[in-house]
Amino acid sequence: MSWTVLGSFDFQGALSSFIVLFAVIDAIGATPIIIALRKEGRKVESGKAVFISGAIMLLFLICGEWILRLFQVDVKSFAVGGAFILFLVSLEMILDVVIFRNNGPIKSATLVPLVFPLLAGAASFTTLLSLRAEYAMINILIGLFLNMVWVYVVLKATEKAQRLFSDAFIYIIRKFFGIILLAISIRLFASNFIPLLHTFQPAQ
Repeated sequence: MSWTVLGSFDFQGALSSFIVLFAVIDAIGATPIIIALRKEGRKVESGKAVFISGAIMLLFLICGEWILRLFQVDVKSFAVGGAFILFLVSLEMILDVVIFRNNGPIKSATLVPLVFPLLAGAASFTTLLSLRAEYAMINILIGLFLNMVWVYVVLKATEKAQRLFSDAFIYIIRKFFGIILLAISIRLFASNFIPLLHTFQPAQ
């Protein structure tokens, strides 16, 4: 990738990219989920999660539209699929059921649901595609990098928080954020499913 493709650095553009991604990735909002996963004995590797999430989002930033076109999937359909994943994660938290089962030898929650869909999910991907239309690549890359640093700090902090908070407190927080996550999944579904339906309607 040449410097011309990266574009010129702009502080306002980098700051705006950081703020938008900060709100969408919402590492702090995922904290109760991460703590609950650790309480269940599911392994969460902070460094691995940040590296994989950052790599996936970087790949999608560079060639996301091409990847979706390759599989004949549009952004709205992809977002609807991501909304379903978030919906299922929220049901796990609210109803105390296990939907995402890991029957492999390594009981890790690093990939699902942490990397996808909590960190590098449909909302993050669609946001990156939207930022491509607004800001130079270098500014988005800076915003993404700073967010990954922040995510790593938050993930490491949850290790201490897990030891400080009681099981009852974690249980209550898990239910609360399960409802929040449910609302986010419904909003993501509604904002993309209705416009998607219009694309299938025959022209009058």
